[in-house]
Amino acid sequence: MLDVKKKWALVTGASRGIGREIALAMAKNGANVIVHSRNVAHTESLVEEIKELGVDVFPVAAELSNEEEVRQMADTVLEKATVDILFNNAGVMSKFQNPQWQVDASEYVRTYQINVIAPMILLEKLLPGMVEQKFGRIINTTSVVKNQPAIGAYVASKAALDKLAKDYAGRLKAKNVMINSVYPGWIKTDLGGEKAPHDVETVIPGMIIGAFVPKGVTGQWLEAQDYSGKSLEEALEMLEEQK
Repeated sequence: MLDVKKKWALVTGASRGIGREIALAMAKNGANVIVHSRNVAHTESLVEEIKELGVDVFPVAAELSNEEEVRQMADTVLEKATVDILFNNAGVMSKFQNPQWQVDASEYVRTYQINVIAPMILLEKLLPGMVEQKFGRIINTTSVVKNQPAIGAYVASKAALDKLAKDYAGRLKAKNVMINSVYPGWIKTDLGGEKAPHDVETVIPGMIIGAFVPKGVTGQWLEAQDYSGKSLEEALEMLEEQK
């Protein structure tokens, strides 16, 4: 298992839910953490909790639908750290269209801006450092939603991010920069709702496994719930067996 102690991990959408679990899990494994939210006040308690774990942490803020803010956030991060691990976790659900075959172009643009363009801007900004140091791990939070044209903007945005991850994986593999997509499952969060069958704690270790994969494990689509209840070491062994 890779040693991530003192490596820097950026987690978008870290103020609550899945992002918060990811940030805490990485800190518990010794990584320094950069926590993103729309307002730094939203991560104040998380920052304090991570500090108590004995690692470095700092917050950043950006509205991911605003390209300029995303670029400024990335520049702020790079002034303080070279990011070794990127969790493109933040995302937005598109509004339900009624009738379901209706196409609201503005809704597609809004959803793609947050779910696709913001992650790709972060890749543009952070990949050069990863390539230069010959190490990087990128984990995109994805979805399994299908056959739901009423939320076509959301479904299409996640499919686009998955395709881009596959394409990037092939180009980055030789540089020891691994990029994988992980589906957390249907989770009781603000996005998943109260009817979801899984508690948010069940996303660990599955959601962080991509940060620890060895060289060559890239371009994969993983499901976090497959590893629920396992230790990180056990999860990595399962992944190796599935190769």
